[in-house]
Amino acid sequence: MTVSEAQLATPFQLDPRAVVGELPGRKIADLTLSIGPHAIIRSFSVIYAGSRIGAHLETGHGAVIREENRIGDDFSIWNNSTVDYGCVIGSRVRVHTGVYIAQFTVIEDDVFLAPGVMIANDRHPICRDCMRGPTIKRAARVGINATLLPEIVVGEAALVGAGAVVTRDVPARAVVVGNPARVIGTVDQLTHSRSYLERTG
Repeated sequence: MTVSEAQLATPFQLDPRAVVGELPGRKIADLTLSIGPHAIIRSFSVIYAGSRIGAHLETGHGAVIREENRIGDDFSIWNNSTVDYGCVIGSRVRVHTGVYIAQFTVIEDDVFLAPGVMIANDRHPICRDCMRGPTIKRAARVGINATLLPEIVVGEAALVGAGAVVTRDVPARAVVVGNPARVIGTVDQLTHSRSYLERTG
């Protein structure tokens, strides 16, 4: 598939070492790939045929977006992160470095995934009959190296702490930490303290 066949809207910036329109290894009903205007696709990124992506896509180096995804506007995905197939992702979603988003995950608008976030979609590994990723609600934030297990719901504007393993639903605006993740408060209780660089003694 060529770039023109991929319906990459102008204007765009496409590194010649990126691949746009990679054919999937599985049969899908529709190989149409559309990417909205103002995309920036950096070297060694691979975007498969069969997805629809809005305006202002921006990839880091080595990002992968598989087939049959529906992604909104202003989606950024940084180095060596992967969106597997069959996901629904809203607008203004930011995916940092080294993130894996499993098949059939739903991510609403304004979500942030920090480096190293891992998302699972199968309670019984290698079983294809029950794959279903988590749902991450609007404006939720997931901290570095956190793991989200299948089918859970991270509530609107919730905060998942670094390294947490989320095994059950997270209430809206809750702060969760630990393994398994537990609620320790709400985002409304958070305050900005001085940077450790500014502390004395």
